[in-house]
Amino acid sequence: MKKVAIGLVLGMGLLSGNVLAAGDAAAGQAKAAICAACHGADGIAVIPGYPNLKGQNEQYIVTSINAYKNKERNGGLAAVMQAQASMLSEADIANLAAYYSSLK
Repeated sequence: MKKVAIGLVLGMGLLSGNVLAAGDAAAGQAKAAICAACHGADGIAVIPGYPNLKGQNEQYIVTSINAYKNKERNGGLAAVMQAQASMLSEADIANLAAYYSSLK
């Protein structure tokens, strides 16, 4: 029974994705300079209609940037984000998400 419980805990941890993809908020802050042009230096958008990133859910940011990178998000100014996202590594994306989600 103990082995089953340990297996379930480990399995759930791996399925959550957060165990393997934890980002570095400090590295994300350094990478976020280019994002500030539209999303603000503090994560509050400076352009009406652009999303605020400050305090946003970390996994949502990862999913959104990956969708732009994979050209799964279209319309509006998606071409701008697709170009920006194409230059980001998986680590960059995780770090940016960790940074913006840490802002309160």
